Amino acid sequence: MSNNQNPSQNAELFRFIDRDEISSEKITAPRYSYWRSVFRVFFRKKSNIVMIALLLIIVLASFILPNFWIYDTYENVLDAKTYNLNPRQAIAYFGDNPIKWCLGTGQLGNSIMYGIFSSAKTSLLLAVTCAAINMTIGIIVGAIWGYSKRFDSVMLVIYNIIANVPYILLISVLVYVIGSGFWPFVFALTVTGWLGIAYFFRTQVMIIRDREYSLASRCLGTPINRVISKNILPFLTSVIVTLLATELPSYISMEVFLSFIGVGLSASVPSLGRMIQQGQTAFLTYPWAFWPPVAIASAITIILYLLGQNLADASDPRTHM
Repeated sequence: MSNNQNPSQNAELFRFIDRDEISSEKITAPRYSYWRSVFRVFFRKKSNIVMIALLLIIVLASFILPNFWIYDTYENVLDAKTYNLNPRQAIAYFGDNPIKWCLGTGQLGNSIMYGIFSSAKTSLLLAVTCAAINMTIGIIVGAIWGYSKRFDSVMLVIYNIIANVPYILLISVLVYVIGSGFWPFVFALTVTGWLGIAYFFRTQVMIIRDREYSLASRCLGTPINRVISKNILPFLTSVIVTLLATELPSYISMEVFLSFIGVGLSASVPSLGRMIQQGQTAFLTYPWAFWPPVAIASAITIILYLLGQNLADASDPRTHM
């Protein structure tokens, strides 16, 4: 500082600040929200927005339109002239409702258009119900299974016995024994469907249970349910989302396959698998009865899988950097 500098100028350059210990300990970093960061990463991909829009259109149409478009498989069963009409022939024959017949008729004169949305509603309800039951039971049992060594020895015996029974065979036997309605079919898919999820979740829990913070919680006497809910499950969010991404479309595929081979839902319950099974016998001759339900089933399965995989990637904290 030069000797000829004015003291008043020094007062403007420097000033005293009171020392506040409380203020000095405050962190000025912005507040971090995990799920806000997840959705920011997820919606960064424009393709996810497009797929969500398509899925919403299919879901809303499947749950709203059947309330107005009452579907009856046997409404024209007594009129043989209505069987397997292509869209142009169906619209010309009926003439009252072009939307209803814009995709033609099936082998019993049923409307393909009305049948697709009623069937999609059944398949979506089946997928959501089975996924909710199996995921809930599988995560709870898997968390306890991976944490408790005593429970692990018991569950391994049960798993080794049931896992050696073919899943398709078990479902087929249960459907034949208890019936082929909606809820019996849900029971057949969920009675042992949660076991594979629990076993997979067990291995993930075993990786985390012996980390330092979990051991410290156990030494402090923290209850097992609190250790699982606070120390283990939050670190497995991306694993849970990944499982859900594969479970939801798998039940739609399972229903389509089982109905295709004649083991699925009963004929009185409209489903995409039942429509595909009815149309596959003559899909070369009457393709309009086969390809529309195949396209809707494929679209729902692919969209659910891709959205689930992208959400699983976004839920990984390493993608939030």
